[in-house]
Amino acid sequence: MNELPFEYWNKLSSQFILISVFLGGFSIAITANLLINQSEKRLYNIILKLATTSSAGFLTTVFSMTSIVLATTDGSPIGATQSDLNTPRIIGFVGYLVGVLSLLTILGLSGWTKSKGTGFFTTVVSVITLILFAVSGIS
Repeated sequence: MNELPFEYWNKLSSQFILISVFLGGFSIAITANLLINQSEKRLYNIILKLATTSSAGFLTTVFSMTSIVLATTDGSPIGATQSDLNTPRIIGFVGYLVGVLSLLTILGLSGWTKSKGTGFFTTVVSVITLILFAVSGIS
């Protein structure tokens, strides 16, 4: 396997940070709205747990990828090697996948809080999005 240059990891990590900050903020907003809701319905509680999981995944990605940006920036006092990037890279990718999968599940379940028809629609849209996400993939 070819080792990717630090400049590539720096730019890739910066993009993951940007995406994760926006999606994490969205997940946190969902969490806050559900906490205010005061509903004790089981579906709302599941969505709240998923929103919390999504937020945690995206925040984990932000912190992991920030450590990569710091280590790969020109002039960094951190003497990093390619192997030093493995742990934050894996943690960041896993956090990102957890965040995205949780968020897609929230989108799929959200319609069921309104009606059966809306539930089917949001589930189908969520599954299509998951398929497109998997096909476009990170490779």
